[in-house]
Parts: sequence; C-alpha cells; structure tokens
Amino acid sequence: MERAPYAADPAISRGREFVEDRRGPRGPRSEFQRDRDRIIHSIAFRRLAGKTQVFIAPDGDHYRVRLTHSLEVAQIGRVMARALGLDEDLTEALCLAHDIGHPPFGHPGEEALDGALQTRGGFDHNEQCLRTLMRLDSPYCTHAGLNLSWEVLEGLAKHNGPVNQPGWALEELDVAFPLDLARQPSLEAQVAALADDIAYDNHDIDDGLRAGILDLEQLLELDFVADQWRELEARFHGASRAALLRELVRGQIGLMVNDALETTRTRLADVGSIGEVRAASRPFVAFSPAMADQERALKRFMYANFYHHPRQTQTAERARSVVAKLFAAYHQDAALLPEPWRLALPDSEPGRSRHIADFIAGMTDHYAIERYREIFGKIPRGLTNV
Repeated sequence: MERAPYAADPAISRGREFVEDRRGPRGPRSEFQRDRDRIIHSIAFRRLAGKTQVFIAPDGDHYRVRLTHSLEVAQIGRVMARALGLDEDLTEALCLAHDIGHPPFGHPGEEALDGALQTRGGFDHNEQCLRTLMRLDSPYCTHAGLNLSWEVLEGLAKHNGPVNQPGWALEELDVAFPLDLARQPSLEAQVAALADDIAYDNHDIDDGLRAGILDLEQLLELDFVADQWRELEARFHGASRAALLRELVRGQIGLMVNDALETTRTRLADVGSIGEVRAASRPFVAFSPAMADQERALKRFMYANFYHHPRQTQTAERARSVVAKLFAAYHQDAALLPEPWRLALPDSEPGRSRHIADFIAGMTDHYAIERYREIFGKIPRGLTNV
C-alpha cells in the first residue's frame, strides 16, 4: 500500500542519539527495519519469554507471557498500519518493544520496585523500557544502548500519549536526546497503543477461561459479548464450546480492529502531514464512541472478575514480597550482586538504589525465584496461580 502523507518516513528520520559508522555488511534496510531487528536480537527482548503477562510463572505451556503477548500485539499493529498506509516496520518495532521495561511478576513486581524507590524517584515500567533500550542493553562497542531511532524512542516514551510530567528516568533520557514529550506521538505509536489494548482485552479472556478463573456465563452478562456468542452458536451449530470460545476471541479482535480503522480513517480525512498529527489536541487512532463504551465495560468486567480475583491477588501479594525482599537484600549486602553489577554499583544515592532496581527489573520470573532461593535458602511458595 502507498505510504500515506501522515505516515512516519524512515528516509527522513530525526536520527539517532549516537552517530554510527555504517561500514560493514549490514544489508539494505530502512532505519525502522534496523530498529525492529535490533529489538528482536536484544537480550531484553529475549527475556520477555520468562516474564509474567497475567499469570505468574505459569506451569501450563498454553498461557501467554510477555513475549507471546508482544508478538500478538505486533501482528495486530502491522495489520492496522498496513490498512492505514503507515510504516509497518516502525509500528512493529513499537509493538515488540513496548513491554520490555516490565520487571519480573508484572505489575506486582513493578509496585514493589516503586515502593523500594519511593524516596529515590519511584519506578515506572514504561520509563524503564526507555532506560533499558537507551542505556542498559548495550551490545555495541561505541555507545550505550541499542541506539534506536528518534521515532521509536518517541513512540515508546508516549505509549499512553503526551508526557507533561516525566519521572526521573525519562527526564534524564529526554535531556540527553529530546523526545518532544508534550506533543502527540506518531500515528504508528498510536496504532501500537491501541493494538496493545485490543490484544490484552481479548487474549486475557482466553487465558482466564482456560485457567477456570473466568466463567463463560459471567462473560455473557456483557450484552455485546452475548450477541456474538449467540451468532456463533447459530453459525457453528454443534461445535464444541472450546472451539466456539476461540471463535469468540478472534471475532472480538476483528470487530475492534475494524471499528478502530473506520473511526481513524474518518478522523484523518483532512490531515495532510505528520506535523498535523503531532500538533493535534487528541489522538487520531481510536475506537468509535460505541466501541469505546463496550471496551471500557469489558475492562471493568476483567478487573472485577479476573485481575482482582482472589487467586490472582493472593499470588500478586507473594510476588510483591519476593521483589521487595530481593531489593532489601541487595541493598543491605552488595556482595550478593553478580560481579558485573557489583563492580558498577554507585557509592551514593539515588544511583545505588536505582542500579539495584535496574538489576531486578531485568530478571525473569524464574530467575527472581532462583535468586530468592539462593539468598534465603527456600523457594517462595504459592508463586503460580495456574
């Protein structure tokens, strides 16, 4: 599809923080293709295979983790970007990288680190994503980080829209490489954000039903879900419930994607440049009012019946405790840190605490559990909820 006039163009990228020597057999790739490839080949991306999506350290092979979630977001994002004439590679890079800043055990781990850094500026997984990609994951000889393009970093920084009050981590990075935080992000970033919502709204239903935490009868109390279910039962008469549930999830994704594309095309009707996108007072990529209401209702249902289910909250509390105790142990005795991290540990605060948080944030669920066993002599119990 022809590139739309409001799409990001890799040929006129705002560049990278560090100038690069491009000598060597690197192949004919655009700037955004290079970004996507750097993300896929990074250690931080590989670690997503061992990080919680919803279920902590799941025993089952069929439940999603951060990596599989990110791949599913990328698939939805590419479809939407192609339909809108946007840059698919930039969209994919943003989708693949958006969760890299999550610590072990997901949001409970984030809450523990935020509490540990309460007097040191706090912890935010979105800002940690930028910190990881720009400073911590450093495979190059000449500079820190992956040295991604401005457009990727800007899109990740504004994952939830313009940032008027950045935390300490993002503020430091923005001083080094200004990311125009107060303006709207590119349409590719807006697509990535909505693709994330579409993916987890529906795939969490799939995982929740599989685990037996969600009940189909409860789910069918949502009128728009019940309407689809009745239509599927009529269309696939005699199909098993398991097959119908998979059809339901696929159908929900399709409805949301098509609604967002139609709404976004209408909003973009008079837009002629990416500059107009950035200067706008609201995002252009969005659901229709009716679909937005349905999506909010679905989120309310998921929080009430799934995310805050007793099995979930009990496991989350144990996970918070593990991360908090790991932080306290490393802070009290730096000899417990692996040698590279110990040698780089700052002598004073807040750098000391932030360095320890960087180490813990990079852990997978199982690595955190193993470090806990190593330090405290026992494996924390009740850290899987499926």
